[in-house]
Amino acid sequence: MSETFEEKNSPLCENDNRKTGLFAGLRIVSSLTLVSRVLGLVRDMGMAALFGNGAVMDAFSVAFRVPNMARRLFGEGALSTAFLPVFVRELNQSGDKAAWKLASTLLFKLTLILTVLVLLGELALGAVAWFLPLSCEGFLLVGLTATMLPYLVLICLAAQVCAILHALGHFTWPAALPIVLNVVWLGCLWWVATEFASAKSQIYLLAGSVLLGGILQLAVPVPKLLSYGFRFQVASQETASQIKTIYLALLPIIFGLSITQINTLADSLIAWSFSAPEVGGSAMNLPGSPQYPIASGTASALYFGQRMYQFPLGVFAVALGTVLFPKLTHHAENRRIDLLKNDLSLGLKLVMCIGIPASCGLVLMAEPLANLLFRHGSFDAIDAAQTTAMIRYYGCGVWAYSGLLIVQRGFYAMGDRTTPLRIGLWAILINLVFSFTLIWYIGGKALALSTVIAASIQLLLTLRAVQKKIGRLNWRELFGRLVRVLIASAMMSVACWYLLSMIEDSESLWQHAWKLLAPIATGFIVYSLMTRVLKIEEFWSIFKSEQEK
Repeated sequence: MSETFEEKNSPLCENDNRKTGLFAGLRIVSSLTLVSRVLGLVRDMGMAALFGNGAVMDAFSVAFRVPNMARRLFGEGALSTAFLPVFVRELNQSGDKAAWKLASTLLFKLTLILTVLVLLGELALGAVAWFLPLSCEGFLLVGLTATMLPYLVLICLAAQVCAILHALGHFTWPAALPIVLNVVWLGCLWWVATEFASAKSQIYLLAGSVLLGGILQLAVPVPKLLSYGFRFQVASQETASQIKTIYLALLPIIFGLSITQINTLADSLIAWSFSAPEVGGSAMNLPGSPQYPIASGTASALYFGQRMYQFPLGVFAVALGTVLFPKLTHHAENRRIDLLKNDLSLGLKLVMCIGIPASCGLVLMAEPLANLLFRHGSFDAIDAAQTTAMIRYYGCGVWAYSGLLIVQRGFYAMGDRTTPLRIGLWAILINLVFSFTLIWYIGGKALALSTVIAASIQLLLTLRAVQKKIGRLNWRELFGRLVRVLIASAMMSVACWYLLSMIEDSESLWQHAWKLLAPIATGFIVYSLMTRVLKIEEFWSIFKSEQEK
């Protein structure tokens, strides 16, 4: 088992580690992620107002899935999980020069691999456009995918630079990179909305802004890396062997951590394939000529719904997993299974006290969220109703998505990369079976519901499996905490529901804002008071600086 950067300091990261404790790191990552997510919401509001839920937005949301999923695969834990222990061990045992040689080799080989993949993808897309009889929507999807595909190279290299900075104990710039993309995107959105009338021209220019954002995301953290002394080094045979070890570890980790993202990508692809066209017949070109089971605009509604559930997931669960993983790894290396179990239980308690009220809040506030954030311009009442349904269904699973991010880190800390992958493959199968069955009964809502069902089953199976490795968790304590969190969440939900019922509906922007913000503020106050009354200490530990000591 390899060393971890927070427990075995190197000369390069000694100062950073003294300053950054577990909860301090959590606050840094969470705060910057919150800024990014708020900008992302503003960006989505602009996209919804400009394009609404229609063929253009459907094509863009599906096309952006490919490079954006690569960002999630590489940028939210997988690459750091595989690379960090090897890099820090090399730094501690062989010195700076060997560590930089390892990092340089990985950057070089990653560039070559991703460039080849992008070129093959562009050729495949060109062949599809040339040989297949595509509709107008199909040509738009292929064109936008081809435009944004090179972003995959840029964002994955940026994620690798961030993984090195994580290994050196630096969290700030890696957490700030999504802000860079959102600023560029928002600037381009304002420009195309005022200067171009054609929706096709607007969407292609926005796709180009994604590439520009990727270039800046790669360039911004490089000076910080250079300040640590990084210099490109020529690879050796020993380094090549280490890179092979990292890649072999990376593949199962990527898939294990990304099952939810794979399922949401499948949701979008199914929605796009089974949606009724805006112009044309309502029957599918299948035996028996069945009606299209999904309404047009569902892919866009899924995209906006996913953005909403990813807000609390990114601000809290991803940040918690980032800072908790080194501690779990340290305990596993020292064979302190008792401490690993304690910290894993702490992670689960934190997930309960944040994830469960977040799920309740998204279900209750789905309609005010959709109306305030998206119901502008071309985004009409029907679009808002579609998006409201997706927010509610996806929101039901925030606790499950968050729990998975934490429990899976326990497996990776112990060097087990196959168990999360094996369980995840079953989750993909469950999602597909439910999706293809339920869309014929409840339409596009089935896609979000199936993902939640799959994630919930996946979490239960993962919890069962982790106990086989570390022993039974203290379920009496965890269940007691769960009951108290459910009581506090129920009181919060009642307060939010009552206030929502008292505020009249209106088309006014300020009224939409009031109907969203007033219940949220009230719910937060009620939940905070209940955590005091019920003594849910984990909620308040997030805000206490003395926890760093």
